[in-house]
Amino acid sequence: MLRGSCLCGGVRYEITGPLSNPLNCHCSMCRKAHGAAFRSRARVKAVDFRWLQGAELVTYYESSAGNHRGFCRVCGSPLLSRFDHHPSSYGLPLGALDDDPGVKPGFHVFVAHKAPWFDITDELPQFPELPQKAP
Repeated sequence: MLRGSCLCGGVRYEITGPLSNPLNCHCSMCRKAHGAAFRSRARVKAVDFRWLQGAELVTYYESSAGNHRGFCRVCGSPLLSRFDHHPSSYGLPLGALDDDPGVKPGFHVFVAHKAPWFDITDELPQFPELPQKAP
């Protein structure tokens, strides 16, 4: 089991299943939503995710058609993304986890849109956009 929370501690959640498809996303929306050069995230099945506390503090913003980014309305911590086209899973920012997720990002996506002030220096595969089928 994994636990996660927001910066102020008002929202807490648990995950009872595995995380999949961990990656680093360099698109401009992820950079702005996280205030960083990229967002490290993974997928989690919706049935494996449960709010423990503060679900009423989670506010959603539709950053693109069908993509709803959930964040704590008190401290602004990004907590998850819901997808209209794929409601059975969520996008989970790895930075909000309190425990070791047991996975590491395996590649970079949207590097054609990466921050000009950031250099990718690791050996992970890089994709200019989102590949049709993730590696």
